[in-house]
Amino acid sequence: MAYFASKDRYLNMKYNRCGNSGLLLPAISLGLWHNFGGLEDFQTMKEIILGAFDMGITHFDLANNYGPPPGSAESNFKNIMQSELGAHRDELIISTKAGYLMWDGPYGEWGSRKYLMASLDQSLKRMGLDYVDIFYSHRPDPDTPMEETMMALHDAVQHGKALYAGISNYDAEQTMKAVSILQDLGTPCLIHQSRYNMFDRWVEEELLDVLDKKGVGCISFSPLAQGLLTDRYLHGIPEDSRIAGDSIFLKKDHLDPELMFKVKALNQHAEQRGQILAQMALAWILNRKQVTSVLIGASSVSQLNSNAGTMHNLQFTRDELAYIDNILI
Repeated sequence: MAYFASKDRYLNMKYNRCGNSGLLLPAISLGLWHNFGGLEDFQTMKEIILGAFDMGITHFDLANNYGPPPGSAESNFKNIMQSELGAHRDELIISTKAGYLMWDGPYGEWGSRKYLMASLDQSLKRMGLDYVDIFYSHRPDPDTPMEETMMALHDAVQHGKALYAGISNYDAEQTMKAVSILQDLGTPCLIHQSRYNMFDRWVEEELLDVLDKKGVGCISFSPLAQGLLTDRYLHGIPEDSRIAGDSIFLKKDHLDPELMFKVKALNQHAEQRGQILAQMALAWILNRKQVTSVLIGASSVSQLNSNAGTMHNLQFTRDELAYIDNILI
C-alpha cells in the first residue's frame, strides 16, 4: 500500500531553534540507536518511522554503528527512504555520527580524518543519500589533535556531504575548544548531543552554560534513562524488558531501593500533572532553554504515540521544579 503522509503532521509538534542557527528541530526527535537493526522486525520499524513523521517528527538520528549489527540501522533506513519517505527528503533532518568502533584495524574508530571521512562515505552509501543534514564527531579522541577532527567535520560540510557539524559526548572544556576551532574554520558548531535525564544531570554543571554562551543547540539522548524514567519497572522487572534481556547498558542492580523510591515519587507527581512518568521526564528536559530537542527511542507505534503525548503539557511551575529537585537529591 502506498504511503501518503498525514496532512496534519505539523499541527501538534513544537519546533525549536537550534542554538543561533537558522535550523528548527522538533522538540521530540526519533533516535535509531535501539530497535532498528538487522535483528528487528522491519515492518514494525517502518511503522514507527512513518508514524513519527506523521506526527511532525522530522529529525531522525543515526550513527555508523547503530544496529546490531553495526550499520544495519542505516541500511534499514535506506529501504524506508527509498520506498516511502524519499519524496519528503527536504522536510527531513537526518543525522549520523562516527567515533566508536566500526571496523577492524587502526582506522576504524576515534577521531582521525581518515576514519571520519571514510565512515561518512560509508554511511551515505548505506542510507542511499547524497548528504546528511548533521554529521557528528561521536566522541572526543584523546590521541588525535582536536584540530584534525574538527577540520574533518568542516570539510564534510564544505564538500556538501553534510549541511551542519555537531559533536557528541564532549565535556564543557572540550566543547569550548571544539566550538572555537570550528568557528575559526568558518563552520559553526550547530549542536551538541549529550546524555541528559533526571538521573544524569552532568550537563547542568558547566556544559549547558557553554552551549548557551556559544549559541550551540543541545539534544538529549537517553532522556528516559534507558526506561528507568517510565512506569515499566514500578512493579518489578517484566520478562520482555531490556533489563531482563542482555542489555549492556541496563542491569538489574540499577533498580536499587533508593532509585525506585524516587521513580515512584516522580510517577505520583506525573499523575497529578495528568501525565505518565515518561511524558513528564521528557517535558522536564525540554523546560531547559538550552535544550532544542530530546531523542526518544521506540519499540512500537503505541510507545511512540505515548511519548509524543508529552507535547500536551510542557509547562512547570517553579514550585513543581523545586519539588522534583527535592525528589532527585
